[in-house]
Amino acid sequence: MKIVSIILLALGLSFGANAQFKKASVHATGLTCAMCSKATYEALESLPFVDKIDTDLDNTTFILTFKTGVPVSIDAIKNKVEDAGFSVGKLVMTANFDAVNVQNDAHISFAGSTLHFMDVKNQVLSGDKNITVIDKDFVSSKQFKKFSTETSMPCYKTGMMGDCCKSDGAAASKRIYHVTI
Repeated sequence: MKIVSIILLALGLSFGANAQFKKASVHATGLTCAMCSKATYEALESLPFVDKIDTDLDNTTFILTFKTGVPVSIDAIKNKVEDAGFSVGKLVMTANFDAVNVQNDAHISFAGSTLHFMDVKNQVLSGDKNITVIDKDFVSSKQFKKFSTETSMPCYKTGMMGDCCKSDGAAASKRIYHVTI
C-alpha cells in the first residue's frame, strides 16, 4: 500500500510540473502615452511569477513570460493593470497541456486554477495552446454579453464556483476562470 501511495504521489507531481501557464499576452486599454505604457510595464514587472516582459506598443500589448514552477495568478495580472490606471482589453494565456480532456461548458483543474471552457469543441489538449480569458473585466461588455449566451451556469456572471459547480467538490467561494480556445 505504501508503494502504491508513493507511485501515485510521484505521478501527481509529474503531472503538476507539466501543467503550467508559460506566458500571457495582455492588451491594456486606455494607454495614451509613453508614461502610461511605462506605468503598466512597471506594475506587471512587479509580479513575482513574471520572468520577462516584451512590449508591442503599437497594439498596447505586453507579452509576459512566466517563471517555470512558480504559480501564476490571472487576477493578479488584471489587478496590476488596473492599479496602473488602465483596463485589460484581452488576456490570452499560453498553457502547456498534457493530454487534458476538454469539454464544452465543463470545468477542469489546471495549474492551481479552475478553468471553465466555453464555446469549444470537445477535444484533448496537448502541448502549448492559447486560451483566452473571457470573464468580466477581461473582455468588453459586448463580448461578455455574447459569451453569457454560451452557458446556463451562473458561475459565468459571478466568477465564483457557486451552486452550479458543487459537483466539482470545491468550495462555492472558489474563483473560477472562464476561457475559450
